Amino acid sequence: MATTSAPLEAWMEAVESRDARFDGWVTVGVTSTGIYCRPSCPTPVRPKRKNMEFFSTPAAAQHAGFRACKRCVPDAVPGSPEWNRRDDLVARAVRAIDDGVVDRGGVEALATDLAVSSRHLHRIMVSELGATPIALARARRARAARVLIQTTSMPFADVAFASGFESIRQFNDTIRSVFAMSPTEMRGRRSAGTGTEWISVRLPFRPPLRAQSLLDWLTVHAVAGVEEVDGATYRRSLRLAGGPAVAELTLRDDHVEARFRLAELTDLQSAIHRCRRLLDLDADPRVIEGRLASTDLAPLIDARPGLRSPGEVDGADAVIRAIVHQQVSVASARGSLSRLVAAHGEPLASPVVGVTHLFPAPEVWAELDPADLGLPMARATTVVRVAEALASGRVDLSPGVSRSAARQSLMALKGIGPWTAEIVSMKALSDPDAFTAGDLALRRVAGQLGMPDDPEGLTSHAEQWRPWRSYAMHHLWAEYLGHSQGSSS
Repeated sequence: MATTSAPLEAWMEAVESRDARFDGWVTVGVTSTGIYCRPSCPTPVRPKRKNMEFFSTPAAAQHAGFRACKRCVPDAVPGSPEWNRRDDLVARAVRAIDDGVVDRGGVEALATDLAVSSRHLHRIMVSELGATPIALARARRARAARVLIQTTSMPFADVAFASGFESIRQFNDTIRSVFAMSPTEMRGRRSAGTGTEWISVRLPFRPPLRAQSLLDWLTVHAVAGVEEVDGATYRRSLRLAGGPAVAELTLRDDHVEARFRLAELTDLQSAIHRCRRLLDLDADPRVIEGRLASTDLAPLIDARPGLRSPGEVDGADAVIRAIVHQQVSVASARGSLSRLVAAHGEPLASPVVGVTHLFPAPEVWAELDPADLGLPMARATTVVRVAEALASGRVDLSPGVSRSAARQSLMALKGIGPWTAEIVSMKALSDPDAFTAGDLALRRVAGQLGMPDDPEGLTSHAEQWRPWRSYAMHHLWAEYLGHSQGSSS
């Protein structure tokens, strides 16, 4: 039985026409061969309709007993954007599993984070996805292992632990079960090396991707010491479970070339997931722009195809940065943040070019005297107040949190208004429909384009852009930045 919500006829036609637009959205299992594929699989013989079975994720296909196709490598495409668009329990669970919660703490930890019982979580995920949380985590490990086996010369023991496996035996058994080959067969003739300080992987995305606009956005918001843009390469520090890390992301025509320097190999998948969120690599421009092009944003969509909605690698970073950005220009906020990082950020033992520090952790901000931050007192007090809430757990901005709950907990804190809460939802929680009509730059460019420029009128006007209002904001901001370098978020 199919586990997707779309009409079966549409999926069958996608397979028969080899429509690559549906890759990642759906996985097709072929009952006559026991193989699962992406819809665009180039196999010369199309499966018969009676032999097609459809799944929401590769994990569900694996859970049903199918093996991955060696020809089309169905796990090598971006994941379904559905899990970022939705904010129900299943979508939140998928986001948390992608961030490694099950690998770090097991299903009980995931259930605790989601405030449900493990039995209920198991039941609802099997009902909707056809796969258990364990099966999703297993598929995540298998996908990660395949990439490292085929693109690096890391010893298999390192690959196993970097992918989240608890033992070499578990690693070998999973690779054979999912891909019907051993790790040695998968790697081929290339010999294993001794490992290197940096791990390189390719991050796929759905084209188009407007790389220059993405790099421009990152440049405008880069906090000195934590991040920098050098040509087509973006670098930044990451605070991960195993310790400090550095990511180096180079935007290519058809992929992002990513390099990671990690304190612990087990942090690799979390680093990849956070960088994918940062660059919005799981987005489907075809769907987003198809919707927005039917509105008054059509000229902006035509001018900037593939524009992304950049996120943030850490929820705490996102909210502190948003508070400092309140009611000031980007340049002013960036200068303040860079100064604060130099004073209170954790220095890296081995800096990488201009990346020298970690962004201060909530525990660090919480211990600071607001008077020492060099910010307006009200804003400085808000920074410390929010940091205390993050450090104590009263505010949760982890990937599996409910966006509405996160907004409510933020708005309950003095000094946090709708603008900050929406910006945090967009950047920290990958909310594709966040919208803040109070943003000054947004109102200015809206007025220039003949749209309402008051918050109430613009909010009402933006209803036509749902469920992609975050992307609408970025198109408006890009239009604004094309004329000035003033205030935006």
